[in-house]
Amino acid sequence: MADELEQHREEIIKLNEQILELLTRRGEVAKKIGEVKRKQGIIVYDPKREKEMLNTLIDQNKGPFSDSVIKQLFKEIFKASTDLQKGDHEKHLYVSRKLKPEDTVVKFNNGGAIGDGKKSFIFGPCSVESQEQVDKVAENLASKGEKFIRGGAFKPRTSPYDFQGLGEEGLKILKKTKDKYDLNIVSEIVNPADFEMADKYVDVFQIGARNMHNFELLKEAGRTRKPILLKRGLSATIEEFIKAAEYIASEGNNNIILCERGIRTYENATRNTLDISAVPILKQGTHLPVMVDVTHSTGRKDIMLPTAKAALAVGADGVMAEVHPDPSVALSDSGQQMDLEEFDEFYNSLSPLSKKYNTNEL
Repeated sequence: MADELEQHREEIIKLNEQILELLTRRGEVAKKIGEVKRKQGIIVYDPKREKEMLNTLIDQNKGPFSDSVIKQLFKEIFKASTDLQKGDHEKHLYVSRKLKPEDTVVKFNNGGAIGDGKKSFIFGPCSVESQEQVDKVAENLASKGEKFIRGGAFKPRTSPYDFQGLGEEGLKILKKTKDKYDLNIVSEIVNPADFEMADKYVDVFQIGARNMHNFELLKEAGRTRKPILLKRGLSATIEEFIKAAEYIASEGNNNIILCERGIRTYENATRNTLDISAVPILKQGTHLPVMVDVTHSTGRKDIMLPTAKAALAVGADGVMAEVHPDPSVALSDSGQQMDLEEFDEFYNSLSPLSKKYNTNEL
């Protein structure tokens, strides 16, 4: 019996050596793959490919280890290989311009693009309230040749008693508008579980200011392949803002649009304090497009136009603002949304400047 046990132990030792040799060879190949990916500007971690490989291994598993054990063992191997692929370049973030010097351009099927050197606009109501309400704004935008409309179906509010949005019904309204006017839908997601449901309605998932530090939401956003519009948190530093974007990029989604929307300071002349200097800092430090939300930053319709002009002048890739057919009856943010007449005046004053302030010339 003792001889038999010793034979098995010797066999285990030999198998250990073979496994180590295979792991070494796998690591060397992983490093080469990492070098190729960096040259091509490809994100190192690919969750879809990892899932496919795990599923293949589990299908081939004949025991004695259970499928869960096989999955756990190979996930550790995959993680170690991914770390090798990242190498020293990980001192630079995925969103860093040092890692990717060229600008990221987020493109859409209807010809829209954000970050291509031209100025982009995202307008629409704060909250989706009815089909008629959204269609009136969409008709106006389509007549101007715009490619995007924003609208909130899920509304995180300061008070639990305020209007919280129509949920999926609001997304269905937006989808009907999209089909009718060929506009890309920008709408906020507040629950990680809602991404799958919202995927068939929304073109750009927005992560609002209150959720910039919701890391599980950010990671789930990174696992999608649709563009993410990430708003700066209420009191977030620029570094914290960039790190929040990195949460998304680290999961494999590099289609990120940053949005400066003002931060909370002691000043109360405006709803928030627009940090206009953040725009060139973000453009220098990251390769991501940067938008400026002039509605939530100021909360004042009387200064939205000069604020928007300033945003374009310092290099923002575009401007966001809220528009409602009849703000007096709006269910949220009624005082800061432009009506269609005010919006036409705002747009006609701002649009010519979008050609003057070409991002690539700044």
